[in-house]
Amino acid sequence: MVYLQITLKIPDANRPAAAGIYQQYKAPFRDTITGAKSKELLVRSEDVQVLHGFDTAENASAYLQSALFNADVVEALKPLLEAAPDVRIYQVA
Repeated sequence: MVYLQITLKIPDANRPAAAGIYQQYKAPFRDTITGAKSKELLVRSEDVQVLHGFDTAENASAYLQSALFNADVVEALKPLLEAAPDVRIYQVA
């Protein structure tokens, strides 16, 4: 299993809107992205993380280049962010 972790700096006031974007694109992610296994929203006091599960690192990287990610998700989240997202890919040991 491979995880794509995207950490977002989102002010408290914008978190409900960000959660709505997560819900809007969760099913399209699972249904249309090659190798997609899971998608979870993790909320902490300091940030919000979206944890995506994939079958391979290549498919995780490919998602970052997809139209769903760039044209839809990124564009929808831009007005809600305080800083650029931190994007990391992890391989389960």
